[in-house]
Amino acid sequence: MKLPKEECENAAFVLEKTIKALKKKDAPALKSLSDKTIHSSCTYQDSGTTTSAVLIYALSKIIEREDYKKMIDWDKFEKKAIDLFNLAIDALKKNKHEAYEKYILQTRKLLEQTAGSLKDYIKEVLRKSSINKASKLYEHGISSEQTAHLLGLSQWEIAEYLGTKTEIKQKEKITIEKRAKIALQFFS
Repeated sequence: MKLPKEECENAAFVLEKTIKALKKKDAPALKSLSDKTIHSSCTYQDSGTTTSAVLIYALSKIIEREDYKKMIDWDKFEKKAIDLFNLAIDALKKNKHEAYEKYILQTRKLLEQTAGSLKDYIKEVLRKSSINKASKLYEHGISSEQTAHLLGLSQWEIAEYLGTKTEIKQKEKITIEKRAKIALQFFS
């Protein structure tokens, strides 16, 4: 799907901010940028923007936990990722959406390849990031089937996460006092 010009400009702006946040190791800024990107993904439902949101969120988690310090070639990864982000920005500015998607996917693959001894961990961070973003898409009204398609997940993975999240929210809503009151009413 081709993005409208204003959305291409927005995606380019997000990637420019992503580069700055990545250089500064600013995890909260990366997380915020990912959240902004997911809103666009909900509107246009394109794989490039969705993959970008997942990738930026995964980078926020890696930096937040300081896992990047354990990666031998992190500096090389960062430089190559920034180069790929810049190519993606150029593609967006020229409204070449397929090229943009290609560069974002290359960046994700680069992260997986750079992981070294953390390869399984990085794959899990990317999977969890995908599931996290899937829940955001679903909350914005995108069907679980479409969400699964956009993120390369199974509907089962999404349903399992959403079920757990719903259980937690339901538990949070019922306070101990309310539970006691319900129990007293039940036994009266």
